[in-house]
Amino acid sequence: MKKIHLLVSAITFLFAVTIARAETWTLPPPDIDIFGQIRTMHASSSETLLDIARLYDIGQIEILLANPNVDRWLPEDGTTVILPSRYIIPQAERKGLVLNLPEMRIYYFPEPKKGEKPTVITHPVGIGRMDWITPLGISRIIEKKKDPTWIPPKSIQMDRIANGEQPYPSIVPPGPTNPLGRHALRLSIGSGSYLIHGTIKPFGVGMRVSAGCVRMYPEDIEALFDKVPVGTQVQVVNQPIKLGWLLDSLFIELHPPLEEDESKYTNYQQIVINTINDFLLLKNSKRNIPGDFEIDQETLKQAILEKSGMPVLISRSQAQLHTRNLNN
Repeated sequence: MKKIHLLVSAITFLFAVTIARAETWTLPPPDIDIFGQIRTMHASSSETLLDIARLYDIGQIEILLANPNVDRWLPEDGTTVILPSRYIIPQAERKGLVLNLPEMRIYYFPEPKKGEKPTVITHPVGIGRMDWITPLGISRIIEKKKDPTWIPPKSIQMDRIANGEQPYPSIVPPGPTNPLGRHALRLSIGSGSYLIHGTIKPFGVGMRVSAGCVRMYPEDIEALFDKVPVGTQVQVVNQPIKLGWLLDSLFIELHPPLEEDESKYTNYQQIVINTINDFLLLKNSKRNIPGDFEIDQETLKQAILEKSGMPVLISRSQAQLHTRNLNN
C-alpha cells in the first residue's frame, strides 16, 4: 500500500496522517476549512481513468471533472492525471459522518482518543438517482451488519420489470451477487430503509446510480465499518458551492448542482456571488478577512466556468499581490 507524505508548510499547516486507500488527515482548527493536497500521477495506456479513480479513492465524476481533457477509457501513455484530493469541509457540524450530495463524498470526524489530535477521513460515494433521492437531514447509524441479507423493496423490483430486467429474488443472501456487498450501516431515516453499504459494481461509486442508499468502494466501507460505532450522527447536505478559509485566503470549490436542482441554478454565477457575500457575513469569516481583502473576479469567473470540484483561491490582498510581484 502506497504512502505519500505531504510536506508541511506555513501556507497549509496541515499534513496527512496517512495517505493510502483511506484519506486520513489531521483535522484543521475551526477557523481553517481546507485539508488535503492536489496530486498528480502519470497514466499507463493499460488503465482507464476509472481504474485510477479507484486506486486513489476518487469518485468517477470527481476524476472526470478534474481531467476534462483526458480520455476516460484510453488515456495516452504517460498522460498527467490530476488527483483531486484537496477539499473544503462542508458547512456542517464537524461531527460523525457528513455527506455532501453534489460532491458525492462523505467525511468522517471520529472522536479523538485521549492525547490524540482530531482527524478527518473522507471517501467518495455513489448516491440516489434523481427519481430516488438520498434524503437530506440529520440521522444516526442504528445498525451495523457484516455479510447482510437483502430484501429488495417493491419499488426496485417494479423498476427492473419496467426496464425489461429480471427482478431480484425476494431474498438475496450474502455472497458475490448481493448488491449491498459485505458491509452495511443502517440509517435511522426512512424507517431504517436507507443504508451506507458496499457494492458489487464499484465503477458506480462517485455517480448517481442507487435507489437512495449510499454506495462505497468495498475496501472503503470495510475500513469505515470497524471505525464507526452505532449511534454515530449522519448529516446529509446539499452544497454544490463550498467556501472556506486558509488563514486570510478565501477558496471556493464548485460542483455541478444535482439534476433536480438545475432550475434553481439557471443563473449559477449570481448564486455563487450571493453565496460568497453570505459567507463573508458569517461571524467566523469576519475574523479571517484582511483589511485589503478583495475577490479576484477573473479567477472566480474561470472557477465558475470549470466547476472542477477542486478548491480554487479567489481572494487577494495587497500583501499577496506584493509577494506575487516579487516572485515574478
